[in-house]
Amino acid sequence: MKYTRLSKEQFEELQQEFINFLATQSISAKEWEEIKQQKPEAAEEELDVFSDLIWEGVLEQVTYLEHFSPNQMYLFHISQEEIDLIAVTVENKAIDITTREGYQWLQKNIMEDSVNLFTSTKAISAERNKDIFALIQQGAVITKGELFEYFDLIVNT
Repeated sequence: MKYTRLSKEQFEELQQEFINFLATQSISAKEWEEIKQQKPEAAEEELDVFSDLIWEGVLEQVTYLEHFSPNQMYLFHISQEEIDLIAVTVENKAIDITTREGYQWLQKNIMEDSVNLFTSTKAISAERNKDIFALIQQGAVITKGELFEYFDLIVNT
C-alpha cells in the first residue's frame, strides 16, 4: 500500500466509486460478498488498491496546503516542480492564531517584531504525491490557497 487505507466513513462516501471500481475488475456485488467471507485477505488488498487510487486522484489535484499550530502557520503552494512555503511564527505565546481572536491579532500586528515571516522553495521529488501525502500525515489540510495568496502579497510587497 502506497498511502493509507480510507476510513469506513470515506468508503461510505465513495460507495458508488467503489462499486464502479469493482465492476472494472468484473466483480459483482454477490462475488464481493463471497470474497469478503471466503478470502478476507483478497478483500483487504482490493480495499488497499482502491484507497491508493483515490489518494492518487486527490493528491494529483492538490495545489495548496495549510498547517496551523497555536503559534505557527505553514502555507504551501505546490506546483509540479516545487513547493513554496510561507511560514508565520508568533513569538508571543499568549497569542493563539488558531482562534478567531488570535488570527485577528495576527492580521493587525503582522509587522510587529514578535511576528516572523519566512519563505522557502524546495524542488519536488520524483514522488510528488508522496511529498504531499507526508505533509497531510503531519497535519496539513488541502485548501484553495486564499491564505497563501494573502500572505504572498504581504511577503512580496
